[in-house]
Amino acid sequence: MRFSYDGQTIDVNMPDQAALLTEVSRRFAARQGFALATINLDHLLKLRSDPAFRNAYARQDLVVADGNPIVWLSRLARKPVTLVPGSDLVIPLARLAATGDVSVALVGTTAAALDAAAAHLQSVAPGIRIAARIAPPMGFDPDSDAARDLLHQVRDSGAGLCFLALGAPKQERLAARGLIEAPATGFASVGAGLDFLAGNQTRAPEWVRRIAMEWAWRMLSAPGRLVPRYARCFAILPGEMLAAIRQRS
Repeated sequence: MRFSYDGQTIDVNMPDQAALLTEVSRRFAARQGFALATINLDHLLKLRSDPAFRNAYARQDLVVADGNPIVWLSRLARKPVTLVPGSDLVIPLARLAATGDVSVALVGTTAAALDAAAAHLQSVAPGIRIAARIAPPMGFDPDSDAARDLLHQVRDSGAGLCFLALGAPKQERLAARGLIEAPATGFASVGAGLDFLAGNQTRAPEWVRRIAMEWAWRMLSAPGRLVPRYARCFAILPGEMLAAIRQRS
């Protein structure tokens, strides 16, 4: 499954979680870095209008479907992928790192949330080594000298896996830059994943996720902010559906 905007193509190249973990395990063993993105409908909206985001996304090595609309579009294209939410990847990736003796860096959110997330990871992934915890200040620019210094701090910590919890498009842009500044580190953009572990944000109940209504649960939790955003997202679906159908050939 692929998405193309202004001549740049983004491939959803990891069909499911098992395939992703197999590839990440291979890269850990080879001490080979990567940038992992979890594409969703909001990202498709941003990709249409943000050239820097497009450039960064086109450089991601591993891309999974984080959102049922992406899964539905893949089926329409007859190139099906399964749902792999970024928030559901934090613990499996952490356990994989612990098993492979790969140390981990946590970047994003707040210092208190990183401490809480680290404690949670240590409880569910025995043996995990947290090499760095970095909470960038408000207004953090992934193209700045401060971002370069942050990536060097991650590199120098020896972390082979770095969770980025900065939100899109910052985390994907930082991950793309990390491929250059810290080429032996795998950067996983996980959005609110660390805040969920810290208890700062609450995910939709399991039954809501099971019926593919997590978006509605989120929207009702913050309608003033999310109703306009979701409306803009749904408005692009007809065009994305036509593009998916064209991929059949």
